[in-house]
Amino acid sequence: MATTADIRNGLCIKFNHDIYKIVEFLHVKPGKGPAFVRTKLRSLTNGKVLDNTFSAGHKIDTVRVETHTYQFLYAEGNEFHFMNAESFEQISLHKDILDAPDLLKEGTNVIVQVNTETDLPLSVDMPASIILEVTYAEPGVKGNTATNATKPATVETGASINVPLFINEGDKIKIDTATGSYMERVK
Repeated sequence: MATTADIRNGLCIKFNHDIYKIVEFLHVKPGKGPAFVRTKLRSLTNGKVLDNTFSAGHKIDTVRVETHTYQFLYAEGNEFHFMNAESFEQISLHKDILDAPDLLKEGTNVIVQVNTETDLPLSVDMPASIILEVTYAEPGVKGNTATNATKPATVETGASINVPLFINEGDKIKIDTATGSYMERVK
């Protein structure tokens, strides 16, 4: 049994007869009253996000997980197929368990968290950023640079990303996988 002092991002806990992953947390110590921990939890079974507040010192039931590196092979409908980098065994996961499935490029390495009790995959952690090539972008209009103007662009995985006006087809861009937003152009 762990307490609220052990809470960190990515920790998997049993809560309300389900398994949740802590997405965000904040320790709050008000001037008056006891301390508490405000958390944002994502269900690993259905993907729903809920906010919960734990009082300081509250006991939480953690789930023991192992992490393994998997390589993304291909997508088939709503099923995404991965291969273990060490044992070469293949698994298929549903689209809902992935954080940003539209940014996943074939050959990308991801970290899969597996419940040690049931050997079932719990979540897939994407790399912090990914580099993709722009396949379609409308030409930017010269002189529209008074503000931070953006335009939609389609990348090689089919995802639509808002990019600055100077980005053209064929450019490689770095995308933040957590927010799905443009970071920078890559040479």
